[in-house]
Amino acid sequence: MKFSINHKSPVPLHIQAEELVRNIIKDPQYADGKFLPNEVDLAKQLAISRTTLRQALNKLVYEGLLIRKKGIGTKVAGASVSSKSNNWLSFSQEMQARGIPIRNFELHISWVTPDEQVANFFEISNTKKVLKLERLRGRLEGPFVYFVSYFHPRVGLTGDEDFKRPLYEVLEKDYSVIANLSKEEISAKAADKLIAGKLEIEPNEPVLFRKRFVYDQGDRPIEFNLGYYRADSFVYTIESRRE
Repeated sequence: MKFSINHKSPVPLHIQAEELVRNIIKDPQYADGKFLPNEVDLAKQLAISRTTLRQALNKLVYEGLLIRKKGIGTKVAGASVSSKSNNWLSFSQEMQARGIPIRNFELHISWVTPDEQVANFFEISNTKKVLKLERLRGRLEGPFVYFVSYFHPRVGLTGDEDFKRPLYEVLEKDYSVIANLSKEEISAKAADKLIAGKLEIEPNEPVLFRKRFVYDQGDRPIEFNLGYYRADSFVYTIESRRE
């Protein structure tokens, strides 16, 4: 595909380059996840400097339309997954409601001694083991979220459950435990080596970190959940209505 810009136009070159790249993004040839032409080659083809081209690309990276990978190139970002705060569901239920096919890349189950934070939330001794569930999940083309869940021993999980099913469906249908209340803390943090490796990003790249405290109908704690999301693949939306 040939690209060009008008050097006689009064419109600044970087603005023209930005519009050109926006059109490239819409082309089926560069659909979700496809890499754009090499920066050096594209700058030569447009007869502009790499600095001018990069100014245009940086704008689109900032808007979340492009993803730049050092030493690899710049690619079109996939549509961000969105989660709303006023209608919380299990991850599987959220994605199913949005028609997004999800793949499980890793699933690990273990019994562990809880750290002080988990033990305090569950109001149990830190010598009493709890079930730990780790899941790496995402779109078909790659992972974008890593979950670590701990469950109160009272729930009755054994570790033999089919956790490919929606989590809260397992709790309700198999154990008559209904997740009724969720309290969440959301922050941004730099990915450590473990999280970066799981999410296929560079160490210290930003991730969205969501801590979820889940209670049953009696306001008793049942799950302590940590979620690490790729910043370029997930949007958390908050909907408020003034009474």
